[in-house]
Amino acid sequence: MAELESPMMPKLISFLSSLLERVAESNDETQNHHQKISVFQGLTRPDISIQSYLERIFKYANCSSSCIIVAYVYLDRFTQSQPSLPINSFNVHRLLITSVMVAAKFMDDVCYNNAYYAKVGGITKAEMNFLELDFLFGLGFNLNVTPVTFQAYCVHLQREMLQMQPLNFVDSTISLAKSLRHIYASMKMNLPIKTNNS
Repeated sequence: MAELESPMMPKLISFLSSLLERVAESNDETQNHHQKISVFQGLTRPDISIQSYLERIFKYANCSSSCIIVAYVYLDRFTQSQPSLPINSFNVHRLLITSVMVAAKFMDDVCYNNAYYAKVGGITKAEMNFLELDFLFGLGFNLNVTPVTFQAYCVHLQREMLQMQPLNFVDSTISLAKSLRHIYASMKMNLPIKTNNS
């Protein structure tokens, strides 16, 4: 998978982090007692911010740029299929490391093993294995992301960026939108369209 050679990738990571932070804080405020107990749920909030954590994952996991978008697709699918497990400040870090690892395994030609991801994520290998299994079952093993689905998420992210960015950051947002299109083009050229039969 071709890596995006653009200074916009850190901006995408920053934007996704900001998006996840807003979702987590919103769900923290509306937390109810009917939420399912999960292996993803920590007892305390991690000291590291969502942005620093995602930057760490991107830096050390060496995954492709497309992998970050696919991990976002997986997070969305997971929360839709597990409505009693909304993203919050106590589970977002574990969900992130797991979704990126699963996306890298599915998307990239070369990826690290669970022990390496566990070190990057600050958890044990046993926890990483358990999180991966729970995540896969939570997704119903629905890992296929077609180019059409990928493009739809890129378009969604572009819209979200335009809504979140103040007017003086419009040029930056347009550049980031171009980068998303570049990631999509790379993904489309390199990823075979998989069917349910493959």
